[in-house]
Amino acid sequence: MDGLRTNPAAVDPPLVCRDCDARHGGLCGSLTIAQLTDLNRQSSRRRVDAGCEVIGQGEQVGSYSNILKGVVKLSKMMADGRQQIVGLQFAPDFLGRPFLDESTMTAEAATDTEICTFPRALIERMTVEVPTMERKLHSQSLKELDEARDWMLTLGRKTAQEKVASFLNLISTHIDPECHAASFDLPLSRADIADFLGLTIETVSRQMTKLRKQGIIVVENNRHVTVPDARRLRLAAGGD
Repeated sequence: MDGLRTNPAAVDPPLVCRDCDARHGGLCGSLTIAQLTDLNRQSSRRRVDAGCEVIGQGEQVGSYSNILKGVVKLSKMMADGRQQIVGLQFAPDFLGRPFLDESTMTAEAATDTEICTFPRALIERMTVEVPTMERKLHSQSLKELDEARDWMLTLGRKTAQEKVASFLNLISTHIDPECHAASFDLPLSRADIADFLGLTIETVSRQMTKLRKQGIIVVENNRHVTVPDARRLRLAAGGD
């Protein structure tokens, strides 16, 4: 394969990749062991502290990343300086838009985050040369489109309690994909949750209190949330 060397002798993935979520459920899961080995040679892992940018809106794109741990907040800024949170990404999501010269949004670590970074030129070349990778990226893009449409419904039609429950359900289902129960620290502040949901901070706090009193969630230390019954949370979010 031109541009990416293959190693026919590779029979096991690189040690650093063996227990990586992105290897099993993310972009790297679309690669053969030989392709993964060659990609690993040009990758680098780094930690991004909560509140630090991965990339800013309007910045030149020089690399892409797999999220290995943590939550990344995506936001867009208007010309007058107003900012809106437009999405969240979780492990093992792929972070970035191939073939885009400038980032159209800011990606910021909402929690302490670990990412695996790859050169832009390499990923864009592999996207063309490795059909399984192209399909994986296409699949993630369609998934994000579906989630964006669902979020339009949440913001446009749901009640305040359903909005807050939908936000908690979003976090819960990424923490526990089997949707049984989950326990997590809120990745956003009350102010950021309010911004994300189009509510006031007071309304967010009031609805969190209602959900807690109804036994749908358990809140400790004002930030740690436990969902005893995922189905009850889905119902509170307007689901079935």
